[in-house]
Amino acid sequence: MAYSEQLAERVRDIFKRLSHVEEKKMMGGLTFMVNGKMCVGVHKDDLMARIDPDVYEVALRRKGCRPMDFTGKPMKGFAFVGPEGTGNKKDLSHWIDLALDFNKKAKASKKRG
Repeated sequence: MAYSEQLAERVRDIFKRLSHVEEKKMMGGLTFMVNGKMCVGVHKDDLMARIDPDVYEVALRRKGCRPMDFTGKPMKGFAFVGPEGTGNKKDLSHWIDLALDFNKKAKASKKRG
């Protein structure tokens, strides 16, 4: 299983109120790009959220949240949130709202070409 289709569908349901959302398969999962910038993703049963580094340490204290670590080195500002932290719409919306808040000031990745 590359990613939870059920979680992806719940994310889609929240994002349907926005324009400029694009889905891309990457990093073994599904990533939701907002205004051309990585915002959230689904990897296995986890939500990946790109959040403001200024609130990162506080966010890590929330239920189900842990640093995103693909390479042995956690990526500051990126967090995985397990099912215990996204189980209801209120919790999932909290993480998506945090990611959308940061998305406004995040820089887009440079296109590889």
